[in-house]
Amino acid sequence: MSRILVIAECHHDHLTEGTRKALACAAALDPGGADLAVLGSAAEAAAEEGRRIAGVARVRLGPQAGFDPPLATVWAPVLARLAADYEAVLMPASSLGRDVMPRLAALVSGVMITEVAEVIDPRTFRRFIYAGNVRLTVRARPEAGRLVLTVRLASWPAAGERAGEAAPVVRDVPDPVGDPGTRYIGLEEHTSERPDLQSAKRVVSGGRALGSAENFALLEGLARRLGAALGASRAAVDAGYAPNDLQVGQTGKIIAPDLYIAVGISGAIQHVTGIKDARVIAAINKDPEAPIFKIADVGLVGDLFTIVPALEKALERAGVGS
Repeated sequence: MSRILVIAECHHDHLTEGTRKALACAAALDPGGADLAVLGSAAEAAAEEGRRIAGVARVRLGPQAGFDPPLATVWAPVLARLAADYEAVLMPASSLGRDVMPRLAALVSGVMITEVAEVIDPRTFRRFIYAGNVRLTVRARPEAGRLVLTVRLASWPAAGERAGEAAPVVRDVPDPVGDPGTRYIGLEEHTSERPDLQSAKRVVSGGRALGSAENFALLEGLARRLGAALGASRAAVDAGYAPNDLQVGQTGKIIAPDLYIAVGISGAIQHVTGIKDARVIAAINKDPEAPIFKIADVGLVGDLFTIVPALEKALERAGVGS
């Protein structure tokens, strides 16, 4: 049996990209493989996907009833029973992971380490503090107990497909029991045809300089051409130019796309925290002294209302996108 358990997170009958990244972290902890626990109504389809991912030793499948919606008060007691078989339990540092894992750590008297960015050895990890400006090394003493970890998504690649036979599936996750003490009210979800911001390979992001929600829509054509997700600075969100779920930065989403285009974003440290792991950062700003240019790989100084349409037309002439 594996020493590591990864808790899967599902979205529309598929495993999230974050689950695959948690599996990559698990492989750094134990190259021998990790078990994957899948709960909820999407469990059957997600289990089939999970058993074909590299690094999965086996899939532990739960009952479909009782785990939806995914409430931490329901999940944590069941996961505590599973955790007894493992030395470490991992989950993506998503909204759900941040809710479930502290409860789990308390129930199993475990060692809670959040936002793991690097594995040094099976008891030593690196994570970022102070808005990403300091890299902290944390070591859990062997006698301290079971590890309960959330995985920093921007720091890990997604685990790929396995070669050879799929991992086995065992149906041994117990039913939830008792009154969770929590009542589910509802879900407000922003839907879009664009890629998910958290996992997109390309992101076009706008700031306060766009001036209005109507002007913010200027970015949609460029994003469509590039097959990119839309993002926004906190200033743009606070001003009402973009919805909250597009916010990138310390108080928003931490992302690591291959290409990040910052349009009219000054580059405050709180925003930079959310994009510093991007492979290429391109900045468009009329202020040549804007802090964003200090971290940008490519910088265009000029009026964004001229540059963005010109860039979109250049992509059209090159046959990029539609």
